Amino acid sequence: MTADLAARVNAAFDRIEAADRPEIWISLRDRAATLAEASAVDPSLPLAGLVFAVKDNIDVYGLPTTAGAPSYAYRPGADATAVARLRAAGAVVIGKTNLDQFATGLVGTRSPYGAVRNAWDPARISGGSSSGSAVAVALGLVDFALGTDTAGSGRVPAALNGIVGVKPTRGLVPVTGVVPACYSLDCVTVFARDLTLGRTVAELMEGVDPADPLSRSLQPAPAAPARPRIAVPTPSHLQGLAPGWREAFAAAVRRFASAGADIVEVDVAPLLEAASLLYDGAFVAERYAAVGTHLEKHADLIGSDLDATVAGIILGGKEKTAADWATDAGRLATLSAAGRAALSGCDALLTPTTTGHPTLAEVAADPVGANARMGRFTNFANLLDYASLAVPAGFVGGLPFGVMLTGTAFTDRALADLARRFANPGIDLFVVGAHLTGQPLNVQLAAAGGTLVAATATAPSYALHVLDTDPPKPGLVRVGDGGRSIMGELWRLPADGFGVFVGSIPAPMAIGRVTLIDATSVSGFLVEPAALENAPDISHLGGWRAYLAEPAGNAMKS
Repeated sequence: MTADLAARVNAAFDRIEAADRPEIWISLRDRAATLAEASAVDPSLPLAGLVFAVKDNIDVYGLPTTAGAPSYAYRPGADATAVARLRAAGAVVIGKTNLDQFATGLVGTRSPYGAVRNAWDPARISGGSSSGSAVAVALGLVDFALGTDTAGSGRVPAALNGIVGVKPTRGLVPVTGVVPACYSLDCVTVFARDLTLGRTVAELMEGVDPADPLSRSLQPAPAAPARPRIAVPTPSHLQGLAPGWREAFAAAVRRFASAGADIVEVDVAPLLEAASLLYDGAFVAERYAAVGTHLEKHADLIGSDLDATVAGIILGGKEKTAADWATDAGRLATLSAAGRAALSGCDALLTPTTTGHPTLAEVAADPVGANARMGRFTNFANLLDYASLAVPAGFVGGLPFGVMLTGTAFTDRALADLARRFANPGIDLFVVGAHLTGQPLNVQLAAAGGTLVAATATAPSYALHVLDTDPPKPGLVRVGDGGRSIMGELWRLPADGFGVFVGSIPAPMAIGRVTLIDATSVSGFLVEPAALENAPDISHLGGWRAYLAEPAGNAMKS
């Protein structure tokens, strides 16, 4: 084992001790045994030396699985498939994390091991059910953590703790070795402070497992286009958000727009109605099928070892009939079609991840109602077979605020691309000449990671001249009154690519601020005034392409 790997493992245990947050953990590994495992890690593996935590409804060999109920505990004979794949990639398990019992809840308080307090404000909830995993990542105790998600358990706690929550398409990550909540809907999820790491972990867990008949391989899906179309809920569906959250969401929408997205309001009522079926409909019978017998056998423990709210939800599933299931399955199919129609032509749906951030006391006073409000925008995703990704989007009142991108099955990678653009929206650059699409220097923009946003034009206050350069280039200059509108293209470059690109621009060209026809101001190509001496004015033609189509321009091309 390299000194670096040893240091990472030791540092993780030291951070856990210093944090003094025992409610995060249900079981921790022995430090010496963990170091011994790390000694065999190949440093060349993709996750070599990273340490991670696992929600305690996911099997880790050598540690008990409790699903948040001591009476349910068992010793697994093997790692869950997801855990085994991460260990094979070099990651080292530190311990098992607390959760809303039997993964039934979005608050993080329904556990005999204690309510998990929020990473930013210990008086508030962590969110659940993957409560311990999210807080362990947010506090920097581990590099990443696994959770599960049936109703939003891999996304709500991410938002409330200011981290990334990756919920893959159903079945992409096998659930072999996961205590089921609703087996047909359950997903293994990833918490990370960095989107790239979160997606890397998720992709390393992907792949069919014969032991999980619902597992499936990634299917081809379109990449996110250069100018994506992103749906957002109508204002009526944003009613009831916590104070300041509507404004924070509006700011996030503007940021997506500034990153090149076309924003369209859609009626998400079919999706929200589908969400209500998860707990109010017959699908809750799956929860009874998973652990209902255990609850009935240990009914005397309800209120102590077994959480009373959780028990009530799960045991209520026994009352659902086959006719109820058939009715709700038909209703879900209708709502699914309506949801697809509402989102037709859109690349993703953007919503707040949840609706508010209650205190522990508020949840204690209204455990069912508070929990129900948390899942407004998350409950439908697994029912309708969508992928989803929760990402931080700033702060409101000193607490994290998060948004969520949701798309149809197998759009996982496209959603991640959109989220990266949101995190790093890039820098817009207006070009008018040799960098236009199809022109000789356009390859420089592509090499810098640029994408074409739109063909557009300047405000009517510019002049365009032909410069004596090789290859021939136009020179754009602001002249104010008496100027013209000059055609060009708007490109978007990542910040690092923009820096490299600008650093390579030779004199007399320069980058300055250019006002476009819509009155927005962007970076753009201009020319030093000294270079305009004896440079023909071609402003009347309206742009470089029009000049190239003229006899003089054709002569220059030849």
